[in-house]
Amino acid sequence: MSTTTAKTAGAAPAGTRRGRGSLGVQNVAGWLFSTPFLVLFTVFMAFPIVATLAMSFTDFGLRNVTRPWEANFIGLENYTKLFGDEKFLTSLFNTGYFVVIGVPLTLFLGLLVAVLLNNGIDRARTFFRVGFYAPVVTSIVAVAVVWRFVLDPSDGLIAGFCAELGFTAPDFLGSETLAMPSLIAMAVWRNLGTVMVLFIAGLQAIPTEVREAARLDGAGGWQEFRRITVPLLRPTLLYATVITTIGYLNVFEEPFVMTQGGPSDSTLTVSLNMYREGFNFFHMGYASAMAYVLFVVIMAVTVLQLRLLKDNTT
Repeated sequence: MSTTTAKTAGAAPAGTRRGRGSLGVQNVAGWLFSTPFLVLFTVFMAFPIVATLAMSFTDFGLRNVTRPWEANFIGLENYTKLFGDEKFLTSLFNTGYFVVIGVPLTLFLGLLVAVLLNNGIDRARTFFRVGFYAPVVTSIVAVAVVWRFVLDPSDGLIAGFCAELGFTAPDFLGSETLAMPSLIAMAVWRNLGTVMVLFIAGLQAIPTEVREAARLDGAGGWQEFRRITVPLLRPTLLYATVITTIGYLNVFEEPFVMTQGGPSDSTLTVSLNMYREGFNFFHMGYASAMAYVLFVVIMAVTVLQLRLLKDNTT
């Protein structure tokens, strides 16, 4: 009796053994299906990230492309050099200027357009949505051609309007004062559609019962928007703010295509400066250090935004 009980207690149920075997097969199958992605991620993402971090502590240059092991380890020299580099500090300031002005403007206009398209416009709503989103999927080269025509001081669209009014249009892209605001205007126009789509999705997720209850309580349009819509949109606002800020901190295409960082480095951003150092001057170790400084800035700003808005989204 005791022997039979011991054998029964020591033996796992057949169903459990089959379940464990089936789970093991599923795990193996999952890893096999994941292998192509893991290989591609390792080769094209993980390895370059680690290699770039290692390069930032060396004097890696053009001579080391074929012989990377001959690069000299210089510790934190690239990082200390950065904060004494006037051009890098200028690019850091320009990037901050682009973000501080561009992000709030993009979010405000995106929310305004989303509210109008969701509530205020009944006819041709789909047409307007597609129209506002079209710049997002348009090539930056095509966008640059259009904006160069609009901003051209001699034959541009704005120049034509100014001529009709009797005065000369300013040289937007040739002015140290106006070049960056012009790029911000182009970036806002180009990225407005992304934010608009996010806010429309957030607005449509708000229960109609909540709005109706507010109206029954006597809330007007502005009160409903301020006390109902905005608080319920905070998760969407958080997401839109984070992705827009990250995108604007990495701004590269606009100055690269439109101004090449000029005039007098007034539109030089960190990403464009990094590109120049790495691929024009082949100071790849220095450019790698620049990339990781930008990475730290992005992480710090993102964490700050999450802490400021997270409590209100739960």
